[in-house]
Amino acid sequence: MTKHEPLPSHASSGHSHHGAPDHGHSGRNHEGHGHEHANDAELAQMLDLDAHILGSYLAEATAWAAELAVTTPAAIIDVGAGSGVGSLALARRFPTAHVTALDMSAQMLGKTLELAAVNGLDGRITGIQANLNEGWPASATADLIWASSSLHELADPERTMADMFTHLSPGGLLLVVEMDSLPSFLPESPTEGDVVESGLESRLHAALASNGWNQYPEWTAGLERAGFVVERRHFPTTGSTTQELAARYGRIFLSKIGGALAESASAVDLAALDVLLGDGPGSLERRGDLVVRGHRTAWAAHKPVS
Repeated sequence: MTKHEPLPSHASSGHSHHGAPDHGHSGRNHEGHGHEHANDAELAQMLDLDAHILGSYLAEATAWAAELAVTTPAAIIDVGAGSGVGSLALARRFPTAHVTALDMSAQMLGKTLELAAVNGLDGRITGIQANLNEGWPASATADLIWASSSLHELADPERTMADMFTHLSPGGLLLVVEMDSLPSFLPESPTEGDVVESGLESRLHAALASNGWNQYPEWTAGLERAGFVVERRHFPTTGSTTQELAARYGRIFLSKIGGALAESASAVDLAALDVLLGDGPGSLERRGDLVVRGHRTAWAAHKPVS
């Protein structure tokens, strides 16, 4: 697997790469964030940016997991670990636990282990290379399973939910996190004379949705069918970052969705997108008013003790 997202969990930011077809939230052949990843290097860059800019939800979500856990987890699995920021957050939140990063990509697992070593967590985070579309690794058992921006990429998420239920300890916890809307970068109220009209990103997101991109996954029923007791929580996030990083994130994301908009967005909006992605005075890098916003929903799925 590898991490998908949003820059993209990544990691566990969410975002991951599972070796599954590029299923979007609708189950169609699109990434959940409405773009395709050309390679692991590009994906890692997207995940790192997402974690760096919008990663505050990691602290909130792992704290929620700690509140909900029946007992302090000794073994944790990060499903679709991607570049490893989720594994790192879990290891820090649960300092006595061993974290297993599960991913299809050997390159991504290597990045995760490098990150662990750099942060003094060498030995506490290890990796298993596996494609969950082919089945759950028999050795992958845990007290806590974390799946951030990864479940929607699988060909049969409900089968994997059932596998997770089987491989969790009695009383164990599965935490599923998904980005429930596409990231936004432009100010909500453009200044007078801005080439970008108010509401551009909302219209572009709606155009993507009309093509089946990034439809919000609702996992509650599937998790309950697998045997879990489920509750949900929403994590809105506005990233505090430099304009340079915001522009990098925005350029990668908007470039990825551009091809999907050719037949569904208006000519005026496509022209505005071209300006943003150009190198003129209206480009992302020259605006100086970017604000990165994202939203995530988490499902806490409890395995009954008996």
